[in-house]
Amino acid sequence: MPEMQMVIPELSPPGSGRSAFGESPERELLFRARGLTKTYLTGDVEVRALNGVDLDLFEEELVVLLGPSGSGKSTLLNILGGLDVATGGTLTYRGEDLTLADDKALTQYRRDVVGFIFQFYNLIPSLTARENVELITEISRDPMPPETALELVGLRNRMNHFPSQLSGGEQQRVAIARAIAKRPQVLLCDEPTGALDVKTGIAVLEAIARVNTELGTLAVIITHNAVIAEMADRVIRLSDGHITSVDLNQERRPVSTLAW
Repeated sequence: MPEMQMVIPELSPPGSGRSAFGESPERELLFRARGLTKTYLTGDVEVRALNGVDLDLFEEELVVLLGPSGSGKSTLLNILGGLDVATGGTLTYRGEDLTLADDKALTQYRRDVVGFIFQFYNLIPSLTARENVELITEISRDPMPPETALELVGLRNRMNHFPSQLSGGEQQRVAIARAIAKRPQVLLCDEPTGALDVKTGIAVLEAIARVNTELGTLAVIITHNAVIAEMADRVIRLSDGHITSVDLNQERRPVSTLAW
């Protein structure tokens, strides 16, 4: 099979359209999944983590994925981010079929398109907040200055502090700054507040919402907390590898107004 060359386009100007599933006249379609499946072998047992997922995601959306453990949320997020590949079905990003991409193309896609935020911050202890962000800017094609990324998450005055000098919420916001410094078109967040108390979790979610709004980045957040769903444009519920519902919020609630 010839090597796949993925064309990574620049960010489009922000729009304002919304979609409950697949039609959005004002926002550009980023992802289209059809019949997406993922199967793992555990010994002799076949486990189907995703089972025929159909999904469209658009630029500038803030989407929350809800579901119990084992519902397929993290598997779907990893496939969207190019960290894993589907067993069956198709997944396209701006028309490029990620299910046909080779390792080189997926590496380029992860580097240029996707920012990842996980429950654990994965900061390097011996580097300051600014230096942790610089690690990404040094390998990105069009990065923002580390200071700008840290200012976006409210940490410009803490940029010269080491992780041990920062609270858990501040460390997570450094991780967000690191993820957005390369100006990603997609921000994938796997339980970003799972290790935080409510107050610091609110600060982290506000930072993600600000990035989504100001950079026009598609943000997808995995959570077990149904309250967080109210900050989203769309809420997608999964169970046993299936999407069970897709709900459109008529308006997004500010994080600070949610009933925690």
